[in-house]
Amino acid sequence: MWSELKKAINNINVSADWIGIRAVTEISSNRSVRDGLPQSNGKSFTTGAMVEVLVNGCLGYGATNSLQLDSLQAAAEIAYNQALAASEWWIHPFQTTSERPKVVGEYSSPKVETLDALNPGEINDLLVRICKMLKVNDKIVQTTASATTTEKSTWFVSSNGSEIYQQLLLFTTDFGAIAQDGGIVQQRTNNGWSAHCYQGVLEFKEEDLWYRVGQIGEQAVELLTADECPNTRTNLVLAPDQMMLQIHESVGHPLEIDRILGDERNYAGGSFVTKDDFGSLEYGSEAMNITFDPTVKGEFASYGFDDTGAVATREYLIKEGVLQRGLGSLESQARSAVKGVACARACSWNRPPIDRMANLNLEPGEASFEEIIGSIEQGIYMESNRSWSIDDRRHKFQFGCEYAKLIEDGKLTKTLRNPNYRATTPEFWQSLIKVGNKSTWKMYGTAYCGKGEPNQAIFVGHGSPVCLFTNVEVFGGGN
Repeated sequence: MWSELKKAINNINVSADWIGIRAVTEISSNRSVRDGLPQSNGKSFTTGAMVEVLVNGCLGYGATNSLQLDSLQAAAEIAYNQALAASEWWIHPFQTTSERPKVVGEYSSPKVETLDALNPGEINDLLVRICKMLKVNDKIVQTTASATTTEKSTWFVSSNGSEIYQQLLLFTTDFGAIAQDGGIVQQRTNNGWSAHCYQGVLEFKEEDLWYRVGQIGEQAVELLTADECPNTRTNLVLAPDQMMLQIHESVGHPLEIDRILGDERNYAGGSFVTKDDFGSLEYGSEAMNITFDPTVKGEFASYGFDDTGAVATREYLIKEGVLQRGLGSLESQARSAVKGVACARACSWNRPPIDRMANLNLEPGEASFEEIIGSIEQGIYMESNRSWSIDDRRHKFQFGCEYAKLIEDGKLTKTLRNPNYRATTPEFWQSLIKVGNKSTWKMYGTAYCGKGEPNQAIFVGHGSPVCLFTNVEVFGGGN
C-alpha cells in the first residue's frame, strides 16, 4: 500500500497548494441469532481512498475505490475543481501548515487473546447458547444475541511529508430478551442495545457471562410484575450504561464546533452552546469533569491520529463544571478561534472527515456505589437506555431506561418498570452532586453515531462512573 500511495502523492498532477491521500481497507464480520436460530452470518470488505486538496484557501475532496495512479489522479482533479469553484465564496481561508501539518507515526489496537480467537462456528454456537439461556421461562417471547468484528486499516500520506498508519480491531456484542404477560411487554438487554463495544477486545470470564445472561432473562420477567415508575421530582442515580447516552447526547453533540458554526442545522440540529461560551459557561456542577481521550486502552474510539493527521491527546472539555474547549478539528478551530481536539473523523474512505466525538468520558469522583445509595432518603436508580429524545439545540431532553429500583432510606428496594426522566441540559448537569469512584467507572460504546450529509455512522466510546443528580423530574411509561 505504501508504495502505491507514495508514488501517487509524488506524481498526481494538479496545481494544488497541498494534497493528501487517505486509503482505507475494512473487513467486517457479523453474526446474529434470534430465538436460538441463526439470522445472519456475513462478511463484508471495502477498500478505497479519499484524495483531499487545498486550493486558494479551500479544501476539496474526491474519492475512488481504485488505488491505481490514473484513478487517484481523476479523484484529485475532481477535488481540485471542487475547491477551485468554492474558493470564490470561501468563509475562511485555510493554511497548509496550520490545518494540515506534517505528521509521521503509527497506532494499533491492543492485542488481547479472547473472543476474536474463536472461529465462526464457535461464535455461532456461543450466540445460540446465550439465546437458550436467556429464555428462563415461557414468559420470555424473544431472545437475541449478536457479535460483530471489524478490522480497519488506514494509511495517510501528504505532499508535505505526512506518513501515518493505523490498524484498529473493533468488537461489538449484544444480547437481550423480551418478556410478555398479556398486554404488558418489557425488554432487558446487556447494558442497552449493542453497548458492549471495545477495541482490541476485552477479556471475559465465562462464568461472568453466563451469570449475566441468566440475570438479564430473570430481570425481563421481573419487570412484568413491577410497579410503574412514579411521577415525581426526586434524587436520580444513573448507572454508567445510561450515563453513556446522557454524555453522548447532551455533551458530545452540542460541543461539536461545526454544529455550533451552523454546518449541521439542516440535518441533526444546532447547539445551545455559542463560541463565546468557551472558558466561561458553567455547563454543570463542580463535580462534572469531561475528557476527550482517544488514548484509553481498549475503549472503542481510541486512535493515535485523526483522519487529517492531527495527533490525538487527552484534553478536558469541561473541568469542574466550566466549559473549556470543543469537539473541533484543526480547520474548525481555525474558523471559530475556539480550542478543539483531534476529532476530524470519517466513517469510510468515501467520506470527508468532519467534527466527531471519539472517547468522551466523565472522570471518576470519590464516592463508592454503597456510599451514594446510602446517602439517599428517597430516590430512584436507573439502568440501561431504552429510548431517547432531544431537541435540535441539544437543550431539552427526555430519556427512558429499561430497569429501575426505588431507593428508600439508603437502600435499593422494589423494582420499577418504564422509568423515564426529563430536564434541560444545563439544569440537569448543574444538579450533579455526587460522582462515583473508579470502582464504579465502566466504559461502553456505540458503533452507529450518525451525523453529516451524506450520513456517516461512526464508532464512539463513553466511560462514566455512577452519578447522583438531585431534584430531577421522573415519570412512568403511561405519562
